[in-house]
Amino acid sequence: MTAWTRDEMMTVAAARLLWDGCVCFVGIGLPSAACNLARLTHAPGIVLIYESGTIGTRPDVLPLSIGDGELADTASCVVPLPEIFAYYLQAGRVDVGFLGAAQVDRFGNLNSTVIGPYESPSTRLPGAGGAPEIAAHARQTFVMLKATPRSFVPALDFRTSAGFLEGHGSRALSGARGGGPRAVITDFGILTPAAVSQELELSALFAGATAEEARAAVGWPLLVAEEGETLAPPSDVEVSTLRALHARTREAHSHPVRLPA
Repeated sequence: MTAWTRDEMMTVAAARLLWDGCVCFVGIGLPSAACNLARLTHAPGIVLIYESGTIGTRPDVLPLSIGDGELADTASCVVPLPEIFAYYLQAGRVDVGFLGAAQVDRFGNLNSTVIGPYESPSTRLPGAGGAPEIAAHARQTFVMLKATPRSFVPALDFRTSAGFLEGHGSRALSGARGGGPRAVITDFGILTPAAVSQELELSALFAGATAEEARAAVGWPLLVAEEGETLAPPSDVEVSTLRALHARTREAHSHPVRLPA
């Protein structure tokens, strides 16, 4: 079997959560890699939607941003951005919102706005974009994030997108229509919400990872599910497909873009 890295396992584990025919609202970065890996392997009929208005896009390389021409060139159709939110997302037609973030807390709330106090942050991040709407309205959300105590925090510096809020059913009381975060995929395994408290707990580990490693990477006392599992390693097909996708992307992005005078 082909050797693999933790980063590759992370992407493969995220891709495996998606299914053929799934309608998925995709974030740029790690979520985009996972969703396109799923499309190129076990879920060829997945419908990928990006915030710029591209529906059913099938990029050959990973996009640099939601405005990357590769998305429009390979889409089934392109609609105005307000229609994506009003007629697809808010209308309940999105099965999965796949998001990244800079911080996540124990209830799956996300920060992609600032690190430090909002008025004088140490780092100003790219911002919310469509993430708050996706988190509120998608039938379920998945989050991909490498785990450190700085990214998995007891309290967010800013709550950009709602997960389960304070847990214990508080999301349902807020009026948010979507189902909330069903999985947070890290570089050691997968966290899922506990049934009653809705606090994220360790439910699956990658081969070679340990619960002690997971606890050390998280900034709160991480709970471990009673019936946790060890995820199967990536297959040769999954690894080779992912590496080929990244290789095409590096090649495509290595050439300068020449704009007409």
